[in-house]
Amino acid sequence: MINTLILVFVLTMIIHTAETLSYSIRYAGVRVNKLAVALSLVGIVVLVSRTANLIQAPMTANFVDFAKHEPTFDLVRYLRISLLASSIGTIIAIALFPTFINLSARVIARLELAGSLPKMLTNVTISQLKNTTKYIKKPKVKLSQFRYLGISKRFLFINIVVTAFYSVGVLASLYAAHLWPDYATTASQASGLINGIATILLTIFIDPQLGLITDKALHDEDQRKQLGKIYALLMTTRFLGTLLAQIFLVPSAYFIGWMVQLFF
Repeated sequence: MINTLILVFVLTMIIHTAETLSYSIRYAGVRVNKLAVALSLVGIVVLVSRTANLIQAPMTANFVDFAKHEPTFDLVRYLRISLLASSIGTIIAIALFPTFINLSARVIARLELAGSLPKMLTNVTISQLKNTTKYIKKPKVKLSQFRYLGISKRFLFINIVVTAFYSVGVLASLYAAHLWPDYATTASQASGLINGIATILLTIFIDPQLGLITDKALHDEDQRKQLGKIYALLMTTRFLGTLLAQIFLVPSAYFIGWMVQLFF
């Protein structure tokens, strides 16, 4: 199981690093005034994340199967370690944020010239890859720079909660399947009970305001300068959400188990 855990840990890090870095691509698109092109690149990053998830999900489910035959197996500990990988992946993305902004801006410019992603990739040379080192930039964090961004505390809090629900949904359903073996199949497919709450909060409170902030940045130079700091703040709250998911794991599993028994 240790080898499986290592693979799950690495894949979970990739998933959360890729998803969090999507903020840097959006910001690069705003900086070069090519947001539509940037969003197409975000789709590619999301594809990487979902591909990793296709491999990670059944591996994580294998922990539950193993726990059925091995009573001493500490399933919760393994699930918590998997959640820890989401926090580390988010930290990696935060550290790469300035560098990825520069790289994304360059990729957006190249993609516009090439006209398509396959054509752009086939035109990449070794010297161009070597030149990517000049885009590396160390992250600089000053708490004072986040003081006057005009972002409400409620917005940041909801972003933390949404991230926590999304991070824990699948793992909680798997743990519920372990706790209620008679409803194992139903519980394992019930992650939507948790993720659904996150989706509602995201759709009502997060996406509209984030869209307004981004739109203002496209038309206002001062807002554009603040947008990077706002995205950095959102990534920080995303990290806090992955930590909160550790607290949500067991209660969410019991909530899923209770709902499954009540309705099925």
